[in-house]
Amino acid sequence: MTYALRFLAEVEGDVLSGRTWYENKAPGLGEEFLRVFYASCEELTRSPQAYAKIHRDFRRRLLRRFPYAVYYRIEGESVVVFGLFHCARDPHRLHRELGERQ
Repeated sequence: MTYALRFLAEVEGDVLSGRTWYENKAPGLGEEFLRVFYASCEELTRSPQAYAKIHRDFRRRLLRRFPYAVYYRIEGESVVVFGLFHCARDPHRLHRELGERQ
């Protein structure tokens, strides 16, 4: 079964801020960040249960090469992405923000 993929509106800001930061570090690195993010999300449509629940019903998929994680939930036949966060963030603050995005 392939799941539909949905993003909360706030995810766009998360992604663009990461892309901008990496692009300022080295030309082309921001585009690579985007490719890795979207490839990770595409994989979630095929096997969202592959990643354990880390907070309530939220699951986390770590990005390759970049210290970021995609936070998502499985809702029926959809994978809903709630955020893209840097892995160095305070977990309590991150959980609070995920709760606010519901």
